[in-house]
Formats: sequence, C-alpha cells, structure tokens
Amino acid sequence: MKFINSKIDGVIIIEPKVWKDSRGYFVETFRQDLLDNFLGFRVNFCQDNESKSKRGVLRGLHYQLPPFAQSKLVRVIEGSVLDIAVDIRKGSPTFGQYVSVELSGENKKQLFIPRGFAHAFVVMSKEAVFSYKVDNYYAPQYDRGIKWNDPDIKLNIPLSKSEITVSEKDASLPFLNEAEIFDFTDNLYH
Repeated sequence: MKFINSKIDGVIIIEPKVWKDSRGYFVETFRQDLLDNFLGFRVNFCQDNESKSKRGVLRGLHYQLPPFAQSKLVRVIEGSVLDIAVDIRKGSPTFGQYVSVELSGENKKQLFIPRGFAHAFVVMSKEAVFSYKVDNYYAPQYDRGIKWNDPDIKLNIPLSKSEITVSEKDASLPFLNEAEIFDFTDNLYH
C-alpha cells in the first residue's frame, strides 16, 4: 500500500497494490498496522457502510459533531466517483479548502478523511457502489452537513447543476458560515 499526503494535512490518498492475472485480481483493501504506522496513531474503525447510486447523485457534505465525530476510509467497488473532503475546523490554516480525488473500481484508490472534515461524493459513472469504514457509530443527534454548492467553498464538480441529484435533506443543509463546525484546537482523537 502506498500512502500519499494530500494538499491538506491529515487527508491521505491510499493506493493499494493490485495483483492481476488471467483469473482477475486480488487486492488488500485495509491494513490496520500500515494505516496506524503512517498516521502515527490508531484509528479504531467500528462500522462499515455501503451505498449504490446513479450518475449525478451527490451525497454530502456530511459529518458528525463530537463526541461522535468520525474519521472515514472510503473507496469505490464499482463505478467512479469524485470524492471530496472539506476542512471545517475553524482556525485551521486550510479552513474551507478541500481535497477531491477520483475513486473508482478500476483505480482502487481510497481516501482517509480525518475527523473535522465534511465529506461528499458525486457519482460520475452510470452507477457506483461506494464503501466506507467509520471510527464512530452513526449518531443522528450529532449528524450535520453543509450545502454542496456553498459559494464560499466553491466545489469544482465536472457536472452541470441540472445533472446533480441530492436528497431533500441535503438540499436543506446550511452553508458553512451558518453550520455548527469544529474548532481547530480541539483534540478530536482523545
């Protein structure tokens, strides 16, 4: 596995080694020891989630507040998505900035998104099966989000607004300047 620091500290692109032959392929999709060694601390994943979506479906920008903040390790099993992590730690030098990476069943890349970031993805292929691990259980009372089309964040999504489909819940999310967010000085991994 190859771990690559993104332009925002803490957001990590992971490129697993893929062994291919005439029968197909084999890939290790997760190694706790390698992730821990790279990060310098342990992330204890406790829940796996999976979704299937059609082209243009945008899910996000989602996060949970403490004490149920979540780190995520995300990947695509089939299809292709543009995956996005936005720094929402007030006071951070990269506050409001984001990392976007194409994740696909073909490239097998993954993205580690630490606590303190909002997460979204938009499906670029006809359909996509999206899978992710989280290190805290879903807690509806701490569930929050930010509008994907926030003018302060200015996500660069290579689809027109008419091609994008969001849930009613996601359409009613606040903008970043109105949202409950994290403080950069908080220790989110205590």
